[in-house]
Amino acid sequence: MTEIKRGTRNVYADLELSAADELLVKARLAHKIGESVRRRGWTQAQAAKALGLTQPKLSNLLRGNFRGFSQAKLMTCLARLGYHVDIVVKEPGRSAKPGYVAVVL
Repeated sequence: MTEIKRGTRNVYADLELSAADELLVKARLAHKIGESVRRRGWTQAQAAKALGLTQPKLSNLLRGNFRGFSQAKLMTCLARLGYHVDIVVKEPGRSAKPGYVAVVL
């Protein structure tokens, strides 16, 4: 019998991939980029030009291949689409738990 485990909110962590938190951040940013491109009805060529990317790089990104994309580059793409990207750093709480990086859309 196959054991079934309840997943977390991070599929990359569930798959025990290294840098799971970073992959989740990139996935959420890339999803927002793709959502915006589709909503505008742009072709990949039009979107790539607006984002300062090549069409093949954009195609890879929209298919979930984040290699070669930093979080900063993805945030720059969102800014080129007109989004306001704010980075907020909060003081640590009283617990001994490590901090985290999250994307709030």
